Amino acid sequence: MQMDPSQLAALSTVLRLGSFEAAAHSLLVTPSAISQRIKALEDRIGTALVLRGSPCTGTGAGLRIAKHAEDIGLLEAQLARELSLEAGHGPVRLRVAVNADSLASWFIEAMAEVDGVLFDLLVDDQDHSAEWLKRGEVSAAVTASSKPVTGFDAYPLGTLNYVATASPDFMARWFPKRVTPEAAACAPCLIFNAKDNLQRLWLERNVAPQLAPPAHYLPSTHAFIDAAAAGLGWGMNPLAMVAEDIRSGRLVPLIPDTALPVPLTWQVARVMAPALAEVTRAVQKSARQYLTQS
Repeated sequence: MQMDPSQLAALSTVLRLGSFEAAAHSLLVTPSAISQRIKALEDRIGTALVLRGSPCTGTGAGLRIAKHAEDIGLLEAQLARELSLEAGHGPVRLRVAVNADSLASWFIEAMAEVDGVLFDLLVDDQDHSAEWLKRGEVSAAVTASSKPVTGFDAYPLGTLNYVATASPDFMARWFPKRVTPEAAACAPCLIFNAKDNLQRLWLERNVAPQLAPPAHYLPSTHAFIDAAAAGLGWGMNPLAMVAEDIRSGRLVPLIPDTALPVPLTWQVARVMAPALAEVTRAVQKSARQYLTQS
């Protein structure tokens, strides 16, 4: 089925900007024209694509079609480069799933290496970002799974090492001699969100299984570090991001030499791989500089 480019542009712009008015301003048409294009596309597909609201959001079908429109833009840009044709109107857009710690540490450097691409990032836990690939909602993702999702190519990036850290005062209060299962069951910990499994894994490997300490939920990489330093709780932080805090004594490891390695993989849709080759090279370059290589 061939779709009208103007209708695809209207759909993707509405979902990106959240309103018909903003999409109309971006595409230099009237809101009525945007509404007509969306309706015509919905009539052709036979289902609703946009959930009207503030902001407007996409249905499952709407999100898939909007991503299809963005993929077309990426492929057309690749073709223009290969044939030395005049570039299209403005940069292309790429949806990527990435974990918060990678975004806070090394992924932005990769983004800065790429020209002509506007990134639309979906931040999710590295253990769950592959689900975005399976649903067809992103074209690439940083994942903790080395097994390629069907239809995707996988490129190992290296290992992000996490260390369980807390403030010296917290250690003196909760673990004055050593980290025992009894103390670990009572000492508050820090959890990024409901998907964050790192604290539990570290406890199982280094203290005892099935511990469920009280927890603060802090969905921010830098706040996670600051909260640990403030004595709010202990948490798993990327070693490279807290190395200076450990050297200065602002943070201390709960148990020395118990880093938790999390291997990361870049997965990219096979059909989009040639168009995203520059992005893949930038991601690999930045990862080599930051992540531990085997």
